[in-house]
Amino acid sequence: MRLDLYDNSGFNRGAGPVKEALWVLCKGVFFLNAFPWPSSIRVFWLRLFGARVGKQVVIRASVNISFPWRLTVGDHVWIGEEVYVLSLAPVTLGSHVCVSQRAFLCTGSHDWRRENFDLQVRPITVEDEVWIAAQAFIGPGVCVGRGSIVGAGTILLKTLPPNSMAKGNPAQFSAKPDVS
Repeated sequence: MRLDLYDNSGFNRGAGPVKEALWVLCKGVFFLNAFPWPSSIRVFWLRLFGARVGKQVVIRASVNISFPWRLTVGDHVWIGEEVYVLSLAPVTLGSHVCVSQRAFLCTGSHDWRRENFDLQVRPITVEDEVWIAAQAFIGPGVCVGRGSIVGAGTILLKTLPPNSMAKGNPAQFSAKPDVS
């Protein structure tokens, strides 16, 4: 790769520089610190900056969301401490989703096979009733199927079918255990 040839000038950030600068300021005050702001305040700011956020959403401290205007969150969602949502492309979280501490939802990567190291972005979809456990990595273009579990520390680079479980690096899929 030749980083001197890298050019992402064609990347659409989704908002103008003033809106983005205001978001960075807001994020620093209300999101990227340990102060226990109520979730309702964080939800207010996300909505103000263009996120679509459902009801009874819990957003804990030190959550980093790059571009809230590309975020959709359903009802009854929990986002844990230090979660990072790199929303270079749309990120959709269904209802009844738990994203645990330090999980990373990453919509961007680079084409390492090309000399100019092209930026590649693809959306992430997390369907309803999903648990993404602590320190899991969800890569660009992944869909986590309804009712699934992504285990702690899992690296998920492929779509996970509904009612499945992914664990490990690289992720190994299995049917979700019956708990009845």
